[in-house]
Amino acid sequence: MNWLEITVNTSHEKLEPLTSRLTALGVEGFITEDEADVRDFLENNRKYWDYVDEDFMKSMAGVCRVKFYLEDSHAGRAALAGLEAALPAFELIPRQVRDEDWENNWRAYYRPIEVGKRLVIVPQWLAAPGTERVELRLDPGLIFGTGAHATTQLCLAEIEKYAPGQTVLDLGCGSGILAIGALLLGAERAVGVDIDEKAPAVVMENAGFNGIGPDRLAVFAGDVLSDRELSRRLSGEKFGLVLMNIVSDVIIALSPKVPEFLAPGGAFICSGIIEGRQAEVKAALEKAGLRVLEHREKDGWHAYICR
Repeated sequence: MNWLEITVNTSHEKLEPLTSRLTALGVEGFITEDEADVRDFLENNRKYWDYVDEDFMKSMAGVCRVKFYLEDSHAGRAALAGLEAALPAFELIPRQVRDEDWENNWRAYYRPIEVGKRLVIVPQWLAAPGTERVELRLDPGLIFGTGAHATTQLCLAEIEKYAPGQTVLDLGCGSGILAIGALLLGAERAVGVDIDEKAPAVVMENAGFNGIGPDRLAVFAGDVLSDRELSRRLSGEKFGLVLMNIVSDVIIALSPKVPEFLAPGGAFICSGIIEGRQAEVKAALEKAGLRVLEHREKDGWHAYICR
């Protein structure tokens, strides 16, 4: 089906009245893009991020708009004409799009990525790249964790050394890329945890692309800091390898919990540490009783390997 994407530019002050008016006129769903809201979100959720792409912020400069979609049909264009008549103070800018424009076009930007000495990350819709590397198949569009970012690559390169024969705990598992990578590289069993309620379904779908079932991988949605039952369950199991690819503030907050989850002699790999915060994170790790064995850096991001 073809669609009309309708864009209405406005101001922050007029945004809420505009969306309320659109709802009253029968527009059932819309997207708002507002620089002020983006900046407010970033300012009030600092513990979840260390870095925001400069190009993204530049693209949002001065932006305040609403987008919604109508069928590109006689009925849809009649509805557009009615909305234009009801909203004379606004310009409604239509653009023709097709289902596949947003369903598939983003896939063109993904290619197999070689990581470390043994892995190659392959988008699940692509053919095998013809290599002796171990394939990790992934749907990058589902949730955070595609393998393209330096922080993920730092972790995966170290997992090659530490995963074989181990049980693995991936805290903040996202797409499951680290836990799945560990299993493909020789880990016996893995557990993933993420605060996103969508994570279990996403991770197990990606696991299925790699022939991994629930007998080897379990995933939980929850926060180990606030969910005592989940924390107790993980502490009781003990893991030979604990992974954490998150932002610095979360690594610092979770550091005291890590020794509870580690088996004797187990290793902890953490990444997602932006340049300038590595000393602060290292101090928190050492305060939690962890001994830093190695320090890795890639493209301004840092990772630590600890015991």
